[in-house]
Amino acid sequence: MKQLKFLLVFALALVLVACGSNSDSETTSEEGGEEGEQTSGGTLNIGLSSNASTLDPVLYTGVYESQIMRQIGDTLVVYDQELEEIVPSLATEWEISEDMMTYTFTLRDDVYFQEGEYQDGRQMTAEDVKYSLERSSEESVQNRLVGVESVDVTDDFEVAVNLEEPNAALINMLTDSGNMIVPQEEVEGHGDAFGANLIGTGAFTLDSWQTGQQVNLVKNENYWGEEPYLDGVVFKFISDESMMGNAIRSGDIHIATNVTGQNREIIETTEGLELLSTPGLSITYLDMNFTEGPTADPKVREAIVKATDTQQIVDGVHQWGGGEVSYLPLPRGSWGYDESLESLKPEYNPEEAKEILAETEYADGFEIDLYVLDTRTNYATIFQDQMKENLNIDVNINVSEWGTLTDTISQGNAPMNIGGWSWYPDPYFFLDQRFHSDQIGSNANGKGYSNPEVDALLDRAVTETIDQDERAVLYQEAMELIMQDYPTVELDNLDISTGISDSVKGFNLSADGSIYVVSSNGTNISLEE
Repeated sequence: MKQLKFLLVFALALVLVACGSNSDSETTSEEGGEEGEQTSGGTLNIGLSSNASTLDPVLYTGVYESQIMRQIGDTLVVYDQELEEIVPSLATEWEISEDMMTYTFTLRDDVYFQEGEYQDGRQMTAEDVKYSLERSSEESVQNRLVGVESVDVTDDFEVAVNLEEPNAALINMLTDSGNMIVPQEEVEGHGDAFGANLIGTGAFTLDSWQTGQQVNLVKNENYWGEEPYLDGVVFKFISDESMMGNAIRSGDIHIATNVTGQNREIIETTEGLELLSTPGLSITYLDMNFTEGPTADPKVREAIVKATDTQQIVDGVHQWGGGEVSYLPLPRGSWGYDESLESLKPEYNPEEAKEILAETEYADGFEIDLYVLDTRTNYATIFQDQMKENLNIDVNINVSEWGTLTDTISQGNAPMNIGGWSWYPDPYFFLDQRFHSDQIGSNANGKGYSNPEVDALLDRAVTETIDQDERAVLYQEAMELIMQDYPTVELDNLDISTGISDSVKGFNLSADGSIYVVSSNGTNISLEE
């Protein structure tokens, strides 16, 4: 633990040096500047491929919402731009007790909330951190802060987070937008409407929300961090792929997220636009209900897995690039990934699949519902054809918007669903969320997967050690058991692909898909008109 504390202090020192050198190298100007310099002013328009349902940190379920939330609010700590180190944000430093049961955070004393209906922009204190983290621990629909027993206020600007048992992933959890710090008065004052009236400490304030169309943010003049270059940010909801491409080509948006299909080629070949693409911490999968319906039978699940030609699906969906076949329930960029386990994914073998299905009561096939976002219907259509041809299974495709889809899955009412998962490099955020029985009732494990042996391995991976190599071995053992249960068809490992206008400066493409317009990790986007 002494060595860990030293590394944390050393990392903090490097961050402070890096931040200092970064701010010295940039020039701002209200009038404009020389080519390549970042200039102040303007409104950045960002296209999101799905609608946001809520901005309440304890209720949000998707990346579409978190993209907006992280501009409005801050967490205690954040990842650096390379997703390799945790760096300060609202907390300036932290210390982990030798038994890994208590994390103590020293807070900034110059942070103020945005003005709202129920407070006038007061100072953030340790009491707010206690309230926000305990609220997340108790109410988060995605269990974004598990294992927290209590949060103690030890000084006006210091808190101690006490755990029920050691958890090596806690510091990573605290980077999540679901654990941002919010004022109690606003939460309780707005009640159920807080998700449409988010107040935080971030660089931008929620100005207006046109349901189903866009969210408008304006610069927070009282922001504690580096002053934003931009006057505002607008997030536009554009679920149709061709409309997203048209929007960035016409200049209606400056940044297009989740660029897939032919839009990749269009953006690459359009003057004034650039396609940024990198292998992402992002996977697409097809989950099967583990407790109800035909797929509650493990042989039915095995037959479906072996009757799915994943390569054909990937070739069809990604004919313009942007994805490759996924073999494991982890993206390749995670430090828990092990190529030697790729052989656990069964080879495509429709004849064997028919023989396995013939051993069940569903030998002649059956009818089943598949739930999916509009943006993933291309996956669903190819899968539908394969199931009919190979197993005489009639797959009914149900297209839903994000809020309805997550509700259906979370309640265990989706016999099948195609989902995507993008998060941080720590395997905890993929394997615990999707396969731990504690997550049943969330959209990540709405399939109801439960295996006591898997639970035990996942628990050990966060309670026994902070050593990354030792944790990786435990996660790999868990994946072996998961793959033997056939709860899911792993489809693809996605690139994170974003289209940006040449006028956008300072943008950082993150492997987890997160966009920070302004952050203590050194990001500060501007527009060069």
